[in-house]
Amino acid sequence: MGHFRPACPATDATPSGDAIMKIQGSLVAVVSPMKADGSLDFDAYRNLLDWHIESGTSAIVAVGTTGESPTVSVEEHAQLIRVAAEHCRGRVPVIAGTGANSTREAIELTRHAFEVGVDATLQVAPYYNKPSQEGLYRHFTTVAQEGGLPVILYNVPGRTVADISNATVLRLADNPNIIGLKDATGDIGRGASLLARLPERFAVYSGNDDSALALMAMGADGVISVTANVAPKQMADMCAAALAGDFAKARTINRKLITLHERLFSEPNPVPVKWALARMGRIAGPTVRLPLSPLTPAGQASVLDALKTSGVLV
Repeated sequence: MGHFRPACPATDATPSGDAIMKIQGSLVAVVSPMKADGSLDFDAYRNLLDWHIESGTSAIVAVGTTGESPTVSVEEHAQLIRVAAEHCRGRVPVIAGTGANSTREAIELTRHAFEVGVDATLQVAPYYNKPSQEGLYRHFTTVAQEGGLPVILYNVPGRTVADISNATVLRLADNPNIIGLKDATGDIGRGASLLARLPERFAVYSGNDDSALALMAMGADGVISVTANVAPKQMADMCAAALAGDFAKARTINRKLITLHERLFSEPNPVPVKWALARMGRIAGPTVRLPLSPLTPAGQASVLDALKTSGVLV
């Protein structure tokens, strides 16, 4: 549950697996707060990071899809990573979303993350250009070799079209610089098959809140969570109970959160979760950038009901 940090520059060899500690628990895919004019709100961002650390979140995952990586500029992307690394240093690990559908761009973003002190990188499968399994293997291997940070693979075929097969994950897991997988396929059977074959050092995180507990029951190490944005302590407690083998407690917590898991995806992520955070007073407003649009009135009523049902709002 500690930091993993490479001891060598990005231009040299990447860190050995022996120096890497596995993170377990609730890792938040944190939002990127924005002001009404669409500019980034770094004061709110730092406040969110503090709240997560105080609530028991195991690690911060910055500038993923929930952090609106598709709509921030390269400069903003780099700044969000830097602020998270500086603000959380010595408190919790920071994992930077630095994936791209260009291998060279992914390496450059990852090197920046290394330079500012990030602990690992989350690498989404290249999207739109539909690489083959061999192309995916070579892409991730090259980023792991040249980026300077430990790599966590991110398989979310519903968004990328490209699906990292179990065979390719197992092949990549032989690389000591590739340390984990965020599995957002939602396929528990597929996940169970993979978990039975991966080396012990390799971490697996659910990429879906609604199936996180089920995947953890199969041996996963935790979840990279959207729900944790609004319910950080509950998600941390649920994961801690599951990791301790107390599945009765974990199920009790998960039952209270299940409607929230579902309704935070009733409209495109992160539209509902940013609205929820604004309603909770954690950020100034629910601003998102086009092509995302504000949460509809029906969506607002649905998410508000889930916040109350889960006990997040009273």
